[in-house]
Amino acid sequence: MKLSVPGRVTATAVVATVSLLAGGSIAGAAPAGQPAVAAAPDIPVANVKAHLTQLQSIATANGGNRAHGRAGYKASLDYVKAKLDAAGFTTTVQQFTSSSRTGYNLIADWPGGDTSQVVMSGSHLDSVTAGAGINDNGSGSAAVLETALAVARAGYQPTKHLRFAWWGAEELGMVGSRYYVNRLSTTDRSRISGYLNFDMIGSPNPGYFVYDDDPAIEKTFKAYYAGLGVPTEIETEGDGRSDHAPFKNAGVPVGGLFSGADYVKTAAQAAKWGGTSGLAFDRCYHSSCDTAANIDDTALDRNSDAVAYAVWELSR
Repeated sequence: MKLSVPGRVTATAVVATVSLLAGGSIAGAAPAGQPAVAAAPDIPVANVKAHLTQLQSIATANGGNRAHGRAGYKASLDYVKAKLDAAGFTTTVQQFTSSSRTGYNLIADWPGGDTSQVVMSGSHLDSVTAGAGINDNGSGSAAVLETALAVARAGYQPTKHLRFAWWGAEELGMVGSRYYVNRLSTTDRSRISGYLNFDMIGSPNPGYFVYDDDPAIEKTFKAYYAGLGVPTEIETEGDGRSDHAPFKNAGVPVGGLFSGADYVKTAAQAAKWGGTSGLAFDRCYHSSCDTAANIDDTALDRNSDAVAYAVWELSR
């Protein structure tokens, strides 16, 4: 996530069970007369962590980071692309220049579905130069990758078209995602039913935050967490600081999840989520200690399952 001035989360907890919107919305059920779509699969957290181990190894072999314009970033992109190509996705690498260095976005389309209704999920793949960026944002990148691979394993054929993306140079100001959005035609932008963003979802002192931008997407994530009995709060720390911002500014419905960065966990938040009050959600944010050890497995597991849940529900 792009750096900003620290502050304190003040959003109140979301309470009670949340139901999905009725048919006709992005979160609607299958229309009458159509067969029900299978439920989203459980995403094995061991698989997600295996991707994080690979990203850590890539950083270690390339100067300790996976930053824009550095060898570690390109190696990270190549790793993700190889997994997607082998699974049957159509992948596209988009090249751009920022700060006199070459950057790359990776876009992966799952064959089938109505291309006039695209459900898109994304995460930034770059780290800062200070460290390996395993929570920020290996966590989101690995969860999106494993969800895409779960789509392939299931042979999932939803009504809507599925697209996944890994963005470059987010840490320099959402450069890669802005580049992508700015080059979409007005028609192609209108075809994106929703963009789901996942930036930092395995923080070691985690919170459970849901973006409140698009009501239908927000309800979908809240429904998932209500089913677990886990309270959520509205996400405020990352407003305008991650790759959903260019999509939102272009009029695309957006949503996502977040487990916290350098804001401090309150006593009330620790009481409902566990962890330690008075400490940052991620004390290693943008630091050299953001390594494979800087992950809370429970948060990573829950949020990875939530990614898949939303992809399945919103693409029916």
